Amino acid sequence: MPDHSQLIFAALEARKQSIATYSKFQVGAALMTVDGEIITGANIESASYGLSCCAERVALFKALTDGYHKFQALAVASPGGAAPCGACRQLIAEYAADTEILLIDSDAPENPKSTRINELLPDSFTGEDLQAC
Repeated sequence: MPDHSQLIFAALEARKQSIATYSKFQVGAALMTVDGEIITGANIESASYGLSCCAERVALFKALTDGYHKFQALAVASPGGAAPCGACRQLIAEYAADTEILLIDSDAPENPKSTRINELLPDSFTGEDLQAC
């Protein structure tokens, strides 16, 4: 596995910006572009839970709106090294399908788990499926 220590550090640092007022489940994400730029995000919660946004989506939205569209790795730091939720998996499948995903246990960051979106969301539905219509 390539050295992703800088990306892992960025995800752990982003986690400190989490606003997890209700769940207390702080998550940080760091997305590395193919050019080596790192864009971070943290989960933001709302009292109206459906309006909350996960760290992975915050980082991805920031990257896309800043003009980045090709990524090499996404690091997600959380308690226990949780995998992205379904909504995040869907957006990763659509906008960062070839990206390596590192799942980091914030209490043991030295052993990240490496995966890919096709392992987390096999047979995903994307814009390519709409082309068939």
